Amino acid sequence: MVLFDVLYVGVAVVALWFGADQFVTGAARVARRLGVSGLVVGLTVVAFGTSAPEFAVTLDAALAGQSDISVANVVGSNVLNLGFILGGVALVRALVTSPTLVRRDGLLLVASTALLLGLAADGRLSALEGAVLFASLLAYLGVLVRTESDGATTAADPFHPPDVGRLVVGLALVVGGGHLLVVSAVDIARVAGVSEWVIGLTVVAAGTSLPEFATSLAAARTGRTGISAGNLVGSCIFNALGVLGLAALVQPLTVSPVGVEGTAWLLGTTVLVVVLFYTEETLSRLEGGLLVVLNAANWLLNLV
Repeated sequence: MVLFDVLYVGVAVVALWFGADQFVTGAARVARRLGVSGLVVGLTVVAFGTSAPEFAVTLDAALAGQSDISVANVVGSNVLNLGFILGGVALVRALVTSPTLVRRDGLLLVASTALLLGLAADGRLSALEGAVLFASLLAYLGVLVRTESDGATTAADPFHPPDVGRLVVGLALVVGGGHLLVVSAVDIARVAGVSEWVIGLTVVAAGTSLPEFATSLAAARTGRTGISAGNLVGSCIFNALGVLGLAALVQPLTVSPVGVEGTAWLLGTTVLVVVLFYTEETLSRLEGGLLVVLNAANWLLNLV
């Protein structure tokens, strides 16, 4: 059984990499035809697509009464996105950010994480608090759409079939590969006798974050740094406000003390990332290395 799980992990990784390449290519071309910036595409379409595994896993865990996995998946995914993934992508190619990403989206990311920490501090996320989080995400999307539509120019044939096909096939492979990876990895971890929180923070978070990693790296390697940085920031906003918000709305969640501590660490990481974005509007290889080291230290602390 474990041997099959290992095989499934390999298949999932291949699906993620190929799907990410097709998804980024399709998203970039559709965006260009619609006159939409790569940053906004990364913050919305790509971010939502790569956050789909988090939605599925967190909702499944919440409905099954596994609140630790639900919360740890989101917290762990965001820490991974801003640590290993953002830092790792910056090690491959320095990421050039924009004032908009820092002032609007970066500050919102800090605010959404602080809001999540404040709501979870009492040890639970109620349905009302989940509604507040999810409504905040909808308001953010409304601002993005309104801002972009003010200066957007639409091409005569925005939905070119090959481009849309790449987008759909790529997204399907990314989501399917992410789900297969999570199911297989969780089986392996449980055989090893690991706790739900550690499973959610490491194995599940890593599995659901692989779409973000594959997509962001593919975008960065082709020079689409707007999609790469926007995807990670947007995914973190989707996770904090949308994924946990919807999960708590459907099934109120209990948050363990270690979950509150993990969210506090996430807030510190978020503030650091925004500060690094702000300095010279570039995330250098050295700064990327710093994020990777900090994330590795966080993992070790939770595993000990």
